[in-house]
Amino acid sequence: MPFKKYSAEHEEAKVDMTPMLDIIFIMLIFFIVTTSFVKPMGIDYNKPENAQKSNSKGDNILITVNKSGMVTMEGRLVDMERVTANVERKLAETPGAAVLIQAEGETLHGVVVGVMDRVKTAGVSKVSVTQSDD
Repeated sequence: MPFKKYSAEHEEAKVDMTPMLDIIFIMLIFFIVTTSFVKPMGIDYNKPENAQKSNSKGDNILITVNKSGMVTMEGRLVDMERVTANVERKLAETPGAAVLIQAEGETLHGVVVGVMDRVKTAGVSKVSVTQSDD
């Protein structure tokens, strides 16, 4: 009996997708389960209740400097040499007050730095500088 050669009806190779789909579903389940147990990272903090009271307008000293170099404090014009005395007087009334220096956009830096120096000389440790919208 002669050997038979494979007939033309032989089956083509097929790829079995079942094991690959099983692995994908197992990985999907694994990732869903692990992400539900992950604690979000961050810092837990408690905001003090009296923090809003300390930031009231009465606790801050506002000094404005316009573009021509004029210094205004509490709505009145102040000479540059008198800034220290006025800040010391205001500090005596409200100890621990912060100073906010508000300067216009075109104000010279030297004037703002001079005001900052005089405020530091008065003993203020918290000084902020902002640009006014005018």
